[in-house]
Amino acid sequence: EVASDKVNAEIPAPADGTFGEIIAPEGSVISVGQPICTIEQGAAAPVPAAAPVAPVATEPATPAVPAPQAASSAPAAAVNAPQPSPAQPVPFGSPSAQPAQPVPFGSPGTVLPAAASEASPVGTAAHGANGAGVPAGHGHVTPAVRMLLREHGVDVAEVAGSGIGGRVTKKDVLEYVQRRDAAARAAGPAPALAAAAPVAYPAPAPPAPGALPAGAAAFAAASAPSAGLPASAPAPSPTPTPAPTPVPAGDTAFPAQPAVAEEGDQLLPMTSIRRAIADHMVRSRQTSPHAWLMVEVDMSRVVRLRERSRAAFKERYGISLTYLPFVARAVVEALQRRPTFNAQWSDAGLVLKHDIHLGIAVALEENLVVPVLRNADRLSVAGLAQAMTDLGNRARANRLKLDEIQGGTFTLNNTGALGAVMTQAIINQPQAAILTMDAVVKRPVVIDDMIAIRPIMNLGMSFDHRINDGLQAARFLQDVKGQLEGLDESATLL
Repeated sequence: EVASDKVNAEIPAPADGTFGEIIAPEGSVISVGQPICTIEQGAAAPVPAAAPVAPVATEPATPAVPAPQAASSAPAAAVNAPQPSPAQPVPFGSPSAQPAQPVPFGSPGTVLPAAASEASPVGTAAHGANGAGVPAGHGHVTPAVRMLLREHGVDVAEVAGSGIGGRVTKKDVLEYVQRRDAAARAAGPAPALAAAAPVAYPAPAPPAPGALPAGAAAFAAASAPSAGLPASAPAPSPTPTPAPTPVPAGDTAFPAQPAVAEEGDQLLPMTSIRRAIADHMVRSRQTSPHAWLMVEVDMSRVVRLRERSRAAFKERYGISLTYLPFVARAVVEALQRRPTFNAQWSDAGLVLKHDIHLGIAVALEENLVVPVLRNADRLSVAGLAQAMTDLGNRARANRLKLDEIQGGTFTLNNTGALGAVMTQAIINQPQAAILTMDAVVKRPVVIDDMIAIRPIMNLGMSFDHRINDGLQAARFLQDVKGQLEGLDESATLL
């Protein structure tokens, strides 16, 4: 199992062989592309020796594999699926006859094959939260379950396993934690954390008899006319201004104060994914000067086309037709027209990305993941709908691969699915912007000096002000707005 910025991914071995050498120990933090182990193949693979007799049966450790970006050997590279050749740049608005080129807005797309099931990794010798061996009745524990046990402070011996051979699964651990927490709440509040000791401040010295308080004396001195001052009175000396304390790189001018626990408070352990998300968000705010713009979009044409096509679309593709693929297609065409939003900042200059890899934010129960839809400009509305449904389903099932959450060039966040009507998102580094689509809500609008009811959606975009200014951002949003409001209602989505 490998954890990146946003997700824990259980990665199957890319080739048959024998586990060789551990390069990156469990729990270590490594750079993207660094190998974590070796797998020996063919005649070079040693014959495993017979395992000594032990009270508790064990299995070989889970074979870890190098990250997708790592430089791999020829046998390992041979099993990787071939990547599609990069598409040639196509002028904005021009028709596309080849599948490798961008598809016009509203044209039919190809059906994506269902994701092949991935073999589950071989379980390692089970260990409890404290590293002790697991009784044989509990089976073996996968790395994901072992991490979950550590995060919640649970001894695996206390959990009844429902898997094959009594193996403890993620579901078993989560259900145990729910029962434990419910019992703790019923029993009363948990012991309070150690409260911070109160800070004693010295009491101010009493003023001299007949003297004014410090503030009143200063006000009286400043208000008195200069002619009334004694000739011998010295001029007041200016108060020296202390030099500002330099802030270390990466820190903010107002560092967060440590939390102070009070009676009845509980400490919720921080999961590895939650901590990674926190670090990523703080780093993004410190790296990019965020600016934000929003436009209102009349979704009348999109609503009518969706209502007319949704039944046939469901029957043909087996998925629901939402507003997300319509907005995604409009965003892709706007990125083709304004490539500085499909870009990355560098000290040497602005890097304009050749391919459009669209990140689609997916909200999970306890965190957020952004799977990447590669070469989104090659797909129509129907193709985008299928691809995004597949990525979303596998994200919720924790079946994404590492290369499917990396390499995005622009992010789209469908906060409208959660009922939000105005969202200000944080840029997913190192991208140039992130666009949020909020809920489609019927609102009164003025059309030709008359009040009408229209389905309105807010489009908000946070952008890196180093790369684009407000003028470029407004034009980008107007491009997306124009695509949606000018949609051809007679278009065929099938």
